[in-house]
Amino acid sequence: MAKKIATTQPESAAAKPAKTTKAKIVKETEIVKKAAKPKVVKAQPVEEYKAVIPYSRFSDFDIALFQSGKHYKLYEKLGSHVVEHNGVVGTYFAVWAPNAKYVAVIANFNGWNRGSHSLYIRWDGSGIWEGFIPDVGVGEVYKYFISSNTGEDLEKSDPFALRWEIPPLTGSIVADTFYEWKDSNWMANRYQHNALDKPYSVYEVHLGSWARDFEQPDVFYSYEQLADMLVPYVKYMGFTHVEFMPIAEHPYYPSWGYQVSGYFAASSRYGTPQQLMLLIERFHQEGIGVIMDWVPSHFPGDAMALYNFDGTHLYEHADMRKGFHPDWKSYIFNYGRNEVRAFLISNAIFWLDRYHVDGLRVDAVASMLYLDYSRKEGEWEPNIYGGNENLEAVSFLKEFNEACYSHFPDIQTIAEESTSFTGVSRPVFLGGLGFGMKWMMGWMHDTIKYFQEDPINRKYHHNQLTFSLIYAFTENFMLPFSHDEVVYGKGSMLRKMPGDEWQQFANLRLVYSYMFMHPGAKLLFMGAEFGQGVEWNYQDALQWHVTEYPNHKGISETIRALNQLYKSEPALYEKAFSPEGFEWIDGGNADDSVVVFARKGHDAKNDLLVVLNMTPVSRTNFRVGVPAAGNWKEIFNSDKQEYWGAGITNKSTLTSEAVSWHGRNNSINITLSPLAASVFKRV
Repeated sequence: MAKKIATTQPESAAAKPAKTTKAKIVKETEIVKKAAKPKVVKAQPVEEYKAVIPYSRFSDFDIALFQSGKHYKLYEKLGSHVVEHNGVVGTYFAVWAPNAKYVAVIANFNGWNRGSHSLYIRWDGSGIWEGFIPDVGVGEVYKYFISSNTGEDLEKSDPFALRWEIPPLTGSIVADTFYEWKDSNWMANRYQHNALDKPYSVYEVHLGSWARDFEQPDVFYSYEQLADMLVPYVKYMGFTHVEFMPIAEHPYYPSWGYQVSGYFAASSRYGTPQQLMLLIERFHQEGIGVIMDWVPSHFPGDAMALYNFDGTHLYEHADMRKGFHPDWKSYIFNYGRNEVRAFLISNAIFWLDRYHVDGLRVDAVASMLYLDYSRKEGEWEPNIYGGNENLEAVSFLKEFNEACYSHFPDIQTIAEESTSFTGVSRPVFLGGLGFGMKWMMGWMHDTIKYFQEDPINRKYHHNQLTFSLIYAFTENFMLPFSHDEVVYGKGSMLRKMPGDEWQQFANLRLVYSYMFMHPGAKLLFMGAEFGQGVEWNYQDALQWHVTEYPNHKGISETIRALNQLYKSEPALYEKAFSPEGFEWIDGGNADDSVVVFARKGHDAKNDLLVVLNMTPVSRTNFRVGVPAAGNWKEIFNSDKQEYWGAGITNKSTLTSEAVSWHGRNNSINITLSPLAASVFKRV
C-alpha cells in the first residue's frame, strides 16, 4: 500500500492569477534547462523509492479549492512539473485518481516498469496521487499505471500533460510552457480590439489543411512555418481575428480536433508549445487577435485518455442518459462534479493565461444545455423542475464565463448555440449564461437557403432575408459562414450559388456584402474568402492555385475591401449589437427583391445607406429614401470590375432631392447594380 505523506505549503493558493516575477522566471527557466537532457535511471525497488522524501505542490487551501470546484489554476499543481527539490532537479507528478488502490509512473526511464516508481496517495481524501522523481526532465515520455479498486489495471495518459507524442502514439511528455513573450503592446491594448463596439472579423482556420507543402502533401506545416505564411496572409486580407479549430491534442485526426484527449497539450502534429506561442505572438504583433475553439461538451472513449480514468466514471457522468452523446459516440463531462468543473475551467484559464489566447469559441453549447438533445422520448430524464434543461451544465457555463472574465476581462467567449435559449450572451448577474457573443445560426441557415434560390423565385422568399432583424438584437450575435457549411455534401459557398458562372460569383460577392453590412460580428471559414469551388477536405490543402484566376481573385479582393470598409466605418461596428445601429429604409420590396437600410454609429455624419439588389437586373433612376439630406457618395459596390463584376456603379456624387420616398423627406436616384451591394455615405 502507498504511504501517507505530509504536505508542504506552496507560495500561492491559485485562487487568483499569481504574479510572476522576473527572478522567478529566471529561476524556473534554469531548472528546466538543467533537466532538459534527462538522465536514464535504472528501475529501483519500490521500498528504496518510497524512502525518498516526498514533495508536494498542494497546500490545504489548494485541496479545499479543488474539492469545492473553485481551483481555476490546477495546471500549476496537477500533471508533471520539472522542479528542484533538496538540491536535486527532477519531475513532480500528480494525478487525480480517487478510486485507485495503486498508481505509478511508467516511462522510458524505468523501462515501463509498473512497480518501480509508485506515487503516494494524499492523506486528505482528495484522491490525488503525487511524487517527486529525481533526474527526470523535459522530453521524457510517460504514462500513469493505475490499479483500480474495481480490479482493472489501466495505463493512462496524463490529463494535465503539456505535450503528447505525435499520434498515433499516445504517451504524455514532460514539457514546459516557459516563453519570453514579445506581445506586451497587444496585451496592454487588447481591450480596444476585443470590445463589443469595435470591428470583429474572424478568419476560421484548420491548421492542418490551410496549406501543405506541394512536394510533401502529407507533411503538416509547423506552427513556426505557419507564422511566416498564415500571419501575413490574414493581415493582407484585413481580418481582425483568426480562429483556430481545436488544436488541443486529439488522436483521431478526422475529428478535426473536436474529439479532444489532451486538453492541456497543443497538438504535437504541428510542433512544440513554444512554436504555437510564437505563432500567436506573431499575430499579436500584427494587431490580430487569436480565438481558440474549445470543446468542453464531450470527449472520446479512448482507452488511454479520460474515459473510465481510474476504473470508474471519473470525468464522465455515470448515468449514460447524461454521460453519453448519441451523435458523436463520445462521453459527456459530469458538470455536477466539483473536481470536473475545476478541471474544465482550469483548462479554459490555461489557454488564456499560458498561450495569451484572446477568446474561446465554445463548441456545441446546445448539446450541453438540453437533457433531451438528440435523444428520443424515454432516453432522458427531466430535471427537478420537470424541464429539459441540464441545470448542472447551465450552472457550469455561468461559472466558466464568470471565471474567464474575472481573470481576463478583455477577452471574449463565443457560444456556438443554435437554439432560442434565453440570454446566452447576457451577463450572469442579469440571468444570462455570460458569453460575450453567440453564433447567429438562424441567420446563417436562412441566408444560405435564400441565396440558393434562383433570383426569379426570390421574391417568394423575401422574409428569409429580412426575418433576422426581428431578433438580431436579442443577443450579441456573430454571423458565421463556418466549416460546417462546406462539408458532407453541402457544397462550397460558391457552388451553393445558383446560375451561370458570372451569377455564381456575383451572388457570392453579394452574400458576403450582406454579411458585412448586417449588424453583428463576422466569421468566414478559410477557402470561402476566394471562392474555392470544392468542399473543404481536412486531408487536403486549400485550392490556392485558383486565386490566379480573375473570378476567384475578384472574390478575394471583395473580402479585402469589405474588411477595410468594416474597420474604417464606425456605423458598421459602434452599435453592432444595438437596435439603434440599424434602421430599415425599405425592407418590403419583395417584387424587386431589393432591400434598403441604414447603419448608424454614434455620429450621424457616419451613417451609411445600404442597397442590396438580389436579382441580375440592373435599373437606372431607382429612387431610395435617405436618412438625411445632402450629397451621397458610393463608397463600395460589389459589382466593380476589379471584383470581376460588370462595372455598373454610381460613379458620381448624388445630391438628395426634397422628394418624399420610403417615408423619408429626401431621396436620391441611383443606378441599381445587378446582383450587387451598394453602400453610400454622406459627404
